[in-house]
Amino acid sequence: MSKDKQSLAAPRGMRDFYPSDMAAQMRLFDTWRSAAEQYGFQRYDACVVESLDLLKRKAGEEIVDQTYWFRDKSDRELALRPEMTPTLARMVAARQGSLEMPIKWYTIAQCFRYERTTRGRKREHYQLNLDIIGETAVTAEVEVIASAVNALLALGLTQSDFRVRISSRALLSDILTAGGIAPDHHAATFLALDKRGKLADDKIKELLTDAGVSAETQTAVFAVLTLTNLNEVRTLLGDRDSQALRDLEDCMAGLTAYGLEECVTFDISVIRGLAYYTGIVFEAFDVAGKFRAIFGGGRYDNLLASVGGRPQTGVGLGFGDVVVAELLADKGLLTEDGARSRVTVGYMAPEQQDAAVKVAATLRADGEQVDLALHAEKPRAFFSRADKRAFARGVYIGPDDVASGQVRIKDLVTREEETLDLG
Repeated sequence: MSKDKQSLAAPRGMRDFYPSDMAAQMRLFDTWRSAAEQYGFQRYDACVVESLDLLKRKAGEEIVDQTYWFRDKSDRELALRPEMTPTLARMVAARQGSLEMPIKWYTIAQCFRYERTTRGRKREHYQLNLDIIGETAVTAEVEVIASAVNALLALGLTQSDFRVRISSRALLSDILTAGGIAPDHHAATFLALDKRGKLADDKIKELLTDAGVSAETQTAVFAVLTLTNLNEVRTLLGDRDSQALRDLEDCMAGLTAYGLEECVTFDISVIRGLAYYTGIVFEAFDVAGKFRAIFGGGRYDNLLASVGGRPQTGVGLGFGDVVVAELLADKGLLTEDGARSRVTVGYMAPEQQDAAVKVAATLRADGEQVDLALHAEKPRAFFSRADKRAFARGVYIGPDDVASGQVRIKDLVTREEETLDLG
């Protein structure tokens, strides 16, 4: 690429959305909004610039290397938000005493991360966030998962196209304990197992060794990963009481009640690397395994306290726009059909401009999306432009139309016509 062309490109990992791209993007946003609101979530938003200290409190010092951060003119350390959860926690903590719990909030946020770009990962992306705070029952997990699945189905996917893999960090702790793995090795085990699939098992064993996990314990850790269903988990736990197991069973039953059993499966390997998750965790992937996670999330119990609020349980889900767009394109479902709902109005000579304005105003008053020509043009030029821009209908006004007091509205797909009285 030449230097001139490089200067006209978006910064690495960032995206421009031309109108044709934006049509597909707005379809996704509208679907997200509809799915969230159908499940009773209320929309919120916040500033895109966040305190770097807040991000450190949630994710640790390593977040600094993954963010676009800067010092402002007052020497404050700020950052473009890499995710929405810390901001949500800050907002809730600020009004925790006046908010009626539980709250069900959603947002569609633009987020920025300074990291290596790969397939399915950009340095900026839009993300649907669904959060329920203040509800201990696993109905919260059921609602956020069902809402996100509803969005996937509304986009044209079927339950056979993806799987929501569900596990529980609390249950995994119970399983590790039952397998003879001491609790002080659980955190290191979580971090190592979260990298499985990204690293070879030999590398995972090295990580466990570095964390002080013995070879015998490592064998028990890998044995845990052979569990494929909840019946095997029950057998392993035996007579041990496990609230985490009951919670996961209730969650699976709730999703089954929604008719989602085909696309939901137990997967003990789902860990979710973020340390603030404390209970049920989940991730959705395409069945073919071509792409990164479509969405993911889980229960967090300590986040509000970490930013200065009172302890409060919560469940959250993040659903990015990059991977789902790739999946929809792969399935031939990334449509830009929004343009086909629009109407274009043109005219032959300046003498018909007033009539064209009146027609456009009438159609707009009826709720139509109308593009009005900015100058007179010949019929061939008008209809060629209308076809290239994929308008649904066209109105072309000449002197005979003005004289008759009627114009024809042509369906540009079927070629059928209806008339509109200029009076």
